[in-house]
Amino acid sequence: MSKIDKMSILGVRSFGIEDKDKQIISFFTPLTVLVGPNGAGKTDAHETDVRAQIRLLFSDVNGEKVTIQRSMSCTQKAKNYSFKNTFNKLLDGEKVSLSSKCGELDREMISALGVSKPVLNHVIFCHQEDSNWPLSEGKALKDKFDSIFAATKYIKALETMRQLRLKQSQTVKECQVELRYLKQNKEKAQQLRETVATKEAQLMASKDSVQQTESHIEPLENRLMEFDQKLGKVMKLDNDIKALDSRKKQMEEDNKELEETMEQVFQGSDEELQDIYQNHQRTVKEKERRLTDCQKELERAGWECQRLNRVKADLLVEQAFLGFSLILCISQVRSLSSHLEMEGYDRPPFTSLQLESFHRHVTQRLEQEKETLSLQEKEQQKQQSIDEMRDKKTGLERTVELKRDMQGKKQQELRNIRADLQKLEGSSNRLQELENELAKNERELERAVQSSNVEELKTEIEELQREKTELDQAQRRLDQEMQILNTHTTARTQMDMLKKDKTEKEEQVRKTKARHGEDLMLLLGHFPNKRELEDWIYSKSKEINSTRDKLAKLNKDLASSEQNKSHIAAELRKKEQQLSSDEEKFFSVCGSQDLEQDLGRLQEDLEKVSKQRAMLAGATAVYTQFISQLTEEREPCCPVCQRTFPSESDLQEVISDMQSKLRLVPDKLKNTEQDLKRKERKKDEMMALKPVRYADLTEKELPELRNRLQTVNREIERLKAEVEEQETLLGTLMSEEETAKACLQDISLMDRYLLDRKIAQQAAKLQGVDLTRNIQQVSQEKQETQHKLDITSSKMELKRKLIQDQQDQIQILKSAVNETRAEKLQLSSDMQKQQQLEEQCIDFTAEIQALTRDIREAKEQLSPLSAALEKLQQEKQELMEHKRKKQEEGQEKVDQKESELQETNTQLHEAEKQKEKINKEMGNIRQDIDTQKVQERWLQDNLTLRKRVEELKEVVAKRETLMKEMGNMQVLQLRQERRDAERKLEELKKNRSIALGRQKGFEEEILHYRKELREDQYDKAEERYKNKMITMRTTELVIKDLDLYYKALDQTIMRFHSMKMDEINKIIRDLWRNTYRGQDIEYVEIRSDVDENSSAGVKRRVYNYRVVMVKGDTALDMRGRCSAGQKVLASLIIRLALAETFCLNCGILALDEPTTNLDRENIESLAHALVEIIKSRSRQRNFQLLIITHDEDFVELLGRSSYIENFYRIRKNQDQNSEINKCSISSLSSYLH
Repeated sequence: MSKIDKMSILGVRSFGIEDKDKQIISFFTPLTVLVGPNGAGKTDAHETDVRAQIRLLFSDVNGEKVTIQRSMSCTQKAKNYSFKNTFNKLLDGEKVSLSSKCGELDREMISALGVSKPVLNHVIFCHQEDSNWPLSEGKALKDKFDSIFAATKYIKALETMRQLRLKQSQTVKECQVELRYLKQNKEKAQQLRETVATKEAQLMASKDSVQQTESHIEPLENRLMEFDQKLGKVMKLDNDIKALDSRKKQMEEDNKELEETMEQVFQGSDEELQDIYQNHQRTVKEKERRLTDCQKELERAGWECQRLNRVKADLLVEQAFLGFSLILCISQVRSLSSHLEMEGYDRPPFTSLQLESFHRHVTQRLEQEKETLSLQEKEQQKQQSIDEMRDKKTGLERTVELKRDMQGKKQQELRNIRADLQKLEGSSNRLQELENELAKNERELERAVQSSNVEELKTEIEELQREKTELDQAQRRLDQEMQILNTHTTARTQMDMLKKDKTEKEEQVRKTKARHGEDLMLLLGHFPNKRELEDWIYSKSKEINSTRDKLAKLNKDLASSEQNKSHIAAELRKKEQQLSSDEEKFFSVCGSQDLEQDLGRLQEDLEKVSKQRAMLAGATAVYTQFISQLTEEREPCCPVCQRTFPSESDLQEVISDMQSKLRLVPDKLKNTEQDLKRKERKKDEMMALKPVRYADLTEKELPELRNRLQTVNREIERLKAEVEEQETLLGTLMSEEETAKACLQDISLMDRYLLDRKIAQQAAKLQGVDLTRNIQQVSQEKQETQHKLDITSSKMELKRKLIQDQQDQIQILKSAVNETRAEKLQLSSDMQKQQQLEEQCIDFTAEIQALTRDIREAKEQLSPLSAALEKLQQEKQELMEHKRKKQEEGQEKVDQKESELQETNTQLHEAEKQKEKINKEMGNIRQDIDTQKVQERWLQDNLTLRKRVEELKEVVAKRETLMKEMGNMQVLQLRQERRDAERKLEELKKNRSIALGRQKGFEEEILHYRKELREDQYDKAEERYKNKMITMRTTELVIKDLDLYYKALDQTIMRFHSMKMDEINKIIRDLWRNTYRGQDIEYVEIRSDVDENSSAGVKRRVYNYRVVMVKGDTALDMRGRCSAGQKVLASLIIRLALAETFCLNCGILALDEPTTNLDRENIESLAHALVEIIKSRSRQRNFQLLIITHDEDFVELLGRSSYIENFYRIRKNQDQNSEINKCSISSLSSYLH
């Protein structure tokens, strides 16, 4: 068990703050007494709400020594105070520091002492002001007893169990609802898995069929590829032969045309012709190279001309500028001669002699003006230097004057400070006088405050205010009663009529809720009224209608999709039959299936032949016009290039060439027209096959129809699934609507019952009206209440006036004290400034010396500034010389530009001559090159002709070789065999496509069902159903266990409370009978009345406590019926009983002023009872009773026993600090006597 050993106090209230003032108390066993007059600091010895330092040494529940120390520090800052405290816990000499939070210290103390915080605050250590708490008002008493019994924690535990049970019950209901849907999902998932298995079996069968078909297709495809290779080779040979025939014919025609255009064919060998052609090429290249060189020289000459023109333009611009300057100069000459009064210069132009004479006279005049101007400038500069020196001297003199003024001011301040120091020498006597006057005023203020009874008057005013408030409330109640008496004369008749039906209708409401509550909670989540249920049914009906409309629309879409599917399938079959028919037509006409490509090639040939025909048709008119133009003109030129012919023979050669080409045109035109007609006939035949559209059928229409068919199939499956889902939803909604409609009639009746019950409850409120009183009685009572109210108001006004008078007197005395204190503080402050003034005296002396030095230095700075002035004049002379040189350089530049302009004109003229020479040479070279070109064209034609002849021989030989190779192949038999193999292959591919389409449908269905299985509602649906079922069953078991725990804990709390109350009341009865000496009360006890309130269907047990006094068979509440002494005694006994019951690990009990309001007889009996308690508990080694009292007679009564030898006396010393002294109990008797 825990006990306290020692405690030290320092700086708490009246206890001193020095180490020598520290007071130490060693607590005795079993009794420690602290004695002292009021205000000596007895209560501080067991309070820990302090502001300095307290140490407590005690033994914890394990018997170990523990020291708790609370240290506090308060630091004053510029604007506020900083308070800091630290808690230290010392255990077995090891120091542990806690934070400054009081909660941590409280937890440590509770843990160490072994008692709860309420027991520590309300039982063991209870302040004198709160010592009578057992007889306080009901709510406060209940809170304290609940905290002592720890009832709040148990009630919270029960409430937590109840809330947890409700939460688990709600979880079970939610699980039931979820299980219904999870079961549906589980069954639907199982159905989907079975469907997937069926479709996978069908898919495997379809894949086997496709593999068998592909095994027959592959040999046919290989054979068809062999046929295609052979036929492709045949077609290639045929195309090559046709191409060679066409090339051969074209080459023969080209050779013939080339021979006709040539004047004569070279008869020599190929080597001779090649040598002549190469020599001719070298000559032409040499001419062209020379022409290129001339062009480059011409470009260089052009560039040089451009450069010289630019230079000339620049010089002309400068010349124009100089001309303008000349005009300006003439104008200036006339103006200047007029200004200088010089004759002979008023009519330009001027001769050079006139200009030279004018220049000489102006120069002389300018020299004179310059000399005059120079003197003026020097004078101005000299005057400016003098002004600057004067300004600087004035500034220095002003600085000296300012320094002298500052020196005078400092000297005056220094004299003032010395005078202040002389005055302060006699302030000490005045300070003593002010201290005496302040002490006198403070004594008068203290006497006025002590003689003032403001607090008593305020208490009386508060009592009068409460009385006035009660009278006001009574007056208002009477007014309300008057109003009620006037308006409720017929209320009782209505109450009687409504009260009869109240109980019956409430029972009907209860039955209705019990019958339909579960169904409505599942549907709506709460129990609705009629309006809410009707709204829910209406919304559910709208949802049902919407679902029906959606279902009808889905059925309609499903029928439309199935009809569309049959239509697409029929169209697909029709297209496949058309494709089979078109394939044979293409092979018979084109020999291939690519009609568009063959038709495109034929169109290109037609365009070429048409262009050739149009060219030949226009050639006759063109050639005829050219020939007539060449023969009729006097100086004919080429009608194409517009060049003249160098000789008549060249002209005749061109004319004969055109005539020979004109003769060949009719035959060529006839052949071209025949070829054009043949190609147009073939185009018409192919255009007749255009509507067949074989490629469109195979590449576009058939795949599109197949895709549309697959899309429609998927759409049908989706619509079927949605129809099934909507039908399920419609069934659920209709079932819920029927359930709600079945409940609606009873809910309607229940709403009427509830309305009647509200009317009955409203009428029941009228039972509070007292209709036995009449208006005259209430009016008489109102007049009496008003008279009392007026008397009370006048008393309150008188009391307030007395308070104001006393406060005014105290305020006057406080003002006098404050004024004296302020004067004293000001004088003290002035005396403290003495040292500061002395320091300022020293500072001012130093500053005056510094100013003297500054004045001397300023005088030394007044020196001549001639060196700076001379330097400025020299710089001005250099500037003028620089200006003259610039003018001379400008004149030289003008002369130089004139010479450059003349030189540029000369170079430009030479460049133009060179350019003309080069142009003439280039004309001769071009004429030679044109002549050589004609010869070169003749040589090239001969070379081309011989090359074409050799190529023609090669084409003829190659055609004969291909004709032999093609004759060895059996073309007709190959084509027949290919058609048979292709027909078989198409039939097999058609069967394979049908099987693949069916297979793709199966795969899409499987993917759709698997995707649906992967959806959140079907994925792991069985596992979720199983887990949810386990959760619901386990939760139901948890609810049952919570019911058992709730009941067990509730019964345990009841037994514990009953047992403890019996134990406490037995101790109280024994202590009362041994202590109380009166005959009016046999004993007192604590009654705990159980108040079971019903809230939301759950009973909560609440204990209401009261202290009763018993006499015989009669028990009355002590609160308000007992004397002050009985109240004190009963409170002490109850605390002793509670301590004995709840302090099993802590034997400490502190009694603060236990004899307050007790008479002599009860004090003696209390002392006797305490001695008996000490006697019975003395066998416990850690039992400690701590008594704090100012009643030394009570201590003397306790000292008659053998359990107290010493006690502590607390008093104030001469410094008004509390001291604790240990005294013998025997010294108390001599002190009293």
